[in-house]
Amino acid sequence: MNTELRNAERDAARFRLRIWAVGALVLLAFALIVWRLTVLQVQRYEDLAEQAESNRTAVVPIVPMRGQILDRNGVVLATNYSAYTLEITPSRTLDLEATIDALSKVVDIQPRDRRRFKRLADESRRFDSLPIRTRLTDEEVARFTAQRWRFPGVEVKARLFRSYPLGEVGSHAIGYIGRINQKEKERIEDSDDAANYRGTDYIGKLGIEQSYEEQLHGQTGFELLETSAGGYAVRRLETHPATPGSTLILSLDIRLQKLVEDLYGERRGALVAIDPRNGEVLALVSKPTFDPNLFVEGIDQENWQALNESINKPLLNRALRGTYPPGSTYKPFMALGALQLGKRDPKLVINDPGFYVFGGHTFRSHEGGLGGVDMTRAIQFSSNTYFYSLAVDMGVNAIHDFMAPLGFGQLTGIDLGGEVRGLLPSTEWKKHAYKRADMKKWFPGETVSLGIGQGYNSFTMLQLAVAESILANGGTRYRPHVARAVKDQVTGQVSLVSEPAGVTLGFKEKNLAIVRNALAAVNEAGTGKRVFAGAPYTSAGKTGTAQAVSLGQNVKYNARLMEEHQRDHSLFAAFAPLESPRIVVAAIVENAGFGAAAAGPIVRRVFDYWLLGQYPSEEDVAAVARGQASAPIGTPRRAEDVPLAGGAQQSAPQ
Repeated sequence: MNTELRNAERDAARFRLRIWAVGALVLLAFALIVWRLTVLQVQRYEDLAEQAESNRTAVVPIVPMRGQILDRNGVVLATNYSAYTLEITPSRTLDLEATIDALSKVVDIQPRDRRRFKRLADESRRFDSLPIRTRLTDEEVARFTAQRWRFPGVEVKARLFRSYPLGEVGSHAIGYIGRINQKEKERIEDSDDAANYRGTDYIGKLGIEQSYEEQLHGQTGFELLETSAGGYAVRRLETHPATPGSTLILSLDIRLQKLVEDLYGERRGALVAIDPRNGEVLALVSKPTFDPNLFVEGIDQENWQALNESINKPLLNRALRGTYPPGSTYKPFMALGALQLGKRDPKLVINDPGFYVFGGHTFRSHEGGLGGVDMTRAIQFSSNTYFYSLAVDMGVNAIHDFMAPLGFGQLTGIDLGGEVRGLLPSTEWKKHAYKRADMKKWFPGETVSLGIGQGYNSFTMLQLAVAESILANGGTRYRPHVARAVKDQVTGQVSLVSEPAGVTLGFKEKNLAIVRNALAAVNEAGTGKRVFAGAPYTSAGKTGTAQAVSLGQNVKYNARLMEEHQRDHSLFAAFAPLESPRIVVAAIVENAGFGAAAAGPIVRRVFDYWLLGQYPSEEDVAAVARGQASAPIGTPRRAEDVPLAGGAQQSAPQ
């Protein structure tokens, strides 16, 4: 019998090997644990701590109160008020349509509310809270609160709403706000302002509201809340209040704005009033106008259709985007150009027989003619013949090069969006404007009409007002602007809006004096005589009548035989007082005929208001609105005695 003897030495070695292997594994495991703890607690500490904190806390944005908009005298043009809204979060609602149907039995929900909600839902994300009803009454809030358990995903919120107390007055200049659409959301998210717009549902869409969005919006604050596992707020940990938007003070005088809009009545047109000493816009009128309050919560289909499809185009800002031939208001600038370029002696007498013949074509002037006219008399009585011949002498390119620095056919740079350039023709422009080779060439006969502000000339009333300001102030071009100052709502500090220095165009004073004196003669004894009869101040101006449609060579203009939209436009450009101008006005009344008959009376009332503090009588306002007045009728009122319409309030003096 063989007995196997155990090798104790070998067994011990095996045991020690196993011990070492287990020990190595244990050490490796501990090393891995230490390494992982190092990664979690050291390398990724801040990230993980932030995640942990975010799991127990929630950051809720605090939307800042939008800044007010005031006119130059402190009248409130745009403000805010608090009201209740009924809001639905689609992602938290099982059946959206059934929910809305059930809600309509608790609160009043009209078909237009449903349409607006559907449009908002299409433009927003499903987890966004969207209003189905705004401006709930206390009774409606109480009824819903009692049955809130029936409507998951529906809640009542208190929100600030934008209000425009004067309604339609000055709407093209003030603009409006509206809900942020999907395109605007994407633009904001890609910008540096993404954090500042968290929780914000509204943004400026037009006018001052859009141009000064940054100042008006303010800085978004936030609340740090501790939340339960179910996501409900337990307590407030930290609060950083929002910084309200700044108050914007405009250069507009809203009483003047309202007066001008009333003087236009139901007629279409535009008027721009500017202080020639600094470029401040005193009135910017486009008629017809619209109520910006309609757009705040999303305009309903009926109102949108009425505004968008109206033949009068109330949404068109005629002051910035309406382009017109300037008619005879262009003649003073032609005269100044002739003097500066040495093309015409001011004392040279030209015979005006009532027509001008060029290249076998007869261009019309005054019936019966004016006889011999020099530069002053040609401006005073608006001789077409004189300026037909002057245009030919100067040539289209010389006219273009002189007029461009005055602002014609150029962007003025006003602090409102949407301005158009208009058209100041030249041979270079025509070369690129047409595709047909035979249309690219500039024909000499096309230059003739440019001298009287017709032909290809097409400018805005803002451009005409800027050019008239340059005449008035002695040759300096200022950037027109509507915003005057910004008031910080936290510190109360008022800061003037920075504007670039004026650009001196280098006109000779004697040339400017000749033109200004001729314009004064227009209102003293020329085409503007009846309008400015009895005025206790001296003024300078020029009437204008611009063709809306072209007439044949031998066709005589007869307004009574033409459709309303085919009749001539009425224009007037003027400044006052002559000795030291404080106001410049450029005005057009569409399809209203002779400049002194329709546009001129409006300009006279603007001057009376600004220089004398006079507000026309109700009788006079009605007569001007009908185009049936020249000089003022009735007893004028003191401007400060005429109450502000629409419940507008006056802020504290600035």
